[in-house]
Amino acid sequence: MALTVIIDKCTGCKVCEFACPFGAIVVEDGKAKSLDNCTECGICVEQCPEAALTLGVVVAEGPSLESYRNIWVFAEQRDGVLTKVVHQLLGKARELADSLGVRVEAVLLGQNVEGLAPDLIAHGADTVYLAEDEHLAHYRTDAYAKVLADLIKTKRPEIVLFGATVIGRDLAPRISQRIHTGLTADCTGLEIDMAERLLLQTRPAFGGNIMATIICPRHRPQMSTVRPGVMKALPADPSREGKVERVAVQVSPADLKTVIKQVVKEARKRVDLEEAKIIVSGGRGMGGPEAFKILEELAEAIGGEVGASRAAVDSGWISVDHQVGQTGKTVHPDLYIACGISGSIQHQAGMKGSKCIVAINKDPGAPIFQIADFGIVGDLFKIVPMLTQELKAAGAGSKI
Repeated sequence: MALTVIIDKCTGCKVCEFACPFGAIVVEDGKAKSLDNCTECGICVEQCPEAALTLGVVVAEGPSLESYRNIWVFAEQRDGVLTKVVHQLLGKARELADSLGVRVEAVLLGQNVEGLAPDLIAHGADTVYLAEDEHLAHYRTDAYAKVLADLIKTKRPEIVLFGATVIGRDLAPRISQRIHTGLTADCTGLEIDMAERLLLQTRPAFGGNIMATIICPRHRPQMSTVRPGVMKALPADPSREGKVERVAVQVSPADLKTVIKQVVKEARKRVDLEEAKIIVSGGRGMGGPEAFKILEELAEAIGGEVGASRAAVDSGWISVDHQVGQTGKTVHPDLYIACGISGSIQHQAGMKGSKCIVAINKDPGAPIFQIADFGIVGDLFKIVPMLTQELKAAGAGSKI
């Protein structure tokens, strides 16, 4: 074997030069060059971020970036029911596709799920790629990754969007690795740079302290997982027309590393903050886990759910599925009651879209009051129980 530099891919970043333990590769005139003392150990090949180095035969160049078109949405379904984030992704995909002049296409995998296709079209899809097979009846990473990766290689979409769900966060990285492209995870914003046809993918970084905008200029498709609740679904339009294209599924038992013996469903109360109309949230001012009991009582009286700030979750006072904010869930309730929450920028990013915000805090200078529609300065441990008592007396839970 011999070390070969693929000149068109090399950017002269010098990662290979620093990585080589023998000093057998240098960058000259902006391109890597191997020297006679190269031992062909392959370390530089592994480290090269542009895949510009290879041992042995140089593989043929792939399709040009210009050959990739259309925006795909992975239509995640569970037991024949689409997840709510799918409609949200279709709404955003429709907006992006209209600006680029391309089509929105949904990819639906499963068994006996053809009946979901009209719903996808009604919410913005122009085409639904339908892959049905017994191996896809229940989600398995290997089966879904193979089918979807093969389809991407054939159809060449420009952008592929996944929901940042348990399944989406598992599947998207596998696809990214198989087709050798980038992936931006947990996005909260998507826009198009029309000059370069680049997807501007915005996500929290450094613990939510900054917002980073990431691009994928050299590879296609551009792929993102998108946090549920941050995009808005379009109203269903049953009159929309689209087509359903069946996809041949080529998955054999040899492609699968797992076998599903039994599916056991565990019943538990699920916190659905993204769909909640009323949320009562607690922050550092709650002082401890026991104090969340009064928030639970208020939420029950008013027919809402209990949320929390990151500070309360990090302190172990409440589970992470209650977290609201940049690094938690993005919510848009009709009523958001913030109790003992100072209102950092990171928390505001997750709840400022609420129709009505009520803040209860003993610090009159708390930032939360700047965005609150109604503010109460005082001791939440006195105010919240009094509010709960009055609401129960008025029968608020049955009226709201």
